[in-house]
Amino acid sequence: MSDANPGPGGFGPPSPPQQPAGGYAYPLSAPQPGPGYGYPPAGPSYPAAHPPAPGYGMPMQPSNGMGTTGLVLGIIGVVCSLTFFLWFFGVILGILGIIFGAIGRGKANRGEATNKGAATAGLVCGIVATVILPVLGFVVFASVMGVL
Repeated sequence: MSDANPGPGGFGPPSPPQQPAGGYAYPLSAPQPGPGYGYPPAGPSYPAAHPPAPGYGMPMQPSNGMGTTGLVLGIIGVVCSLTFFLWFFGVILGILGIIFGAIGRGKANRGEATNKGAATAGLVCGIVATVILPVLGFVVFASVMGVL
């Protein structure tokens, strides 16, 4: 009574369905994967079909830090050199701007960085902060002392 399709003998699990006379019997659901079904396990006995080609790794990210640092230090050096009481810090920051800007330009010329313009601007601002503004300040100071 509990099973509509009992096995031979009237009890137990149901018997498998019979195939129709003229064709195939299609299952009602897809077969479930079990042991030994599907792809073989990957391991040392199954090498990769195509090994990776040499030289096609992920490209390196550009290292733009030196040029950007040179630009920032050069700008701050120019601002400090324009103020009368911070000119000494302006000269020091200008020297550092020249160093970092030159290193950044070298990296950009080698293709390791992409900010050649920022590195050049840092180099120029460093030169302005280190050389031109202090010299201009000393010229103005000397002219004022000459008038008095």
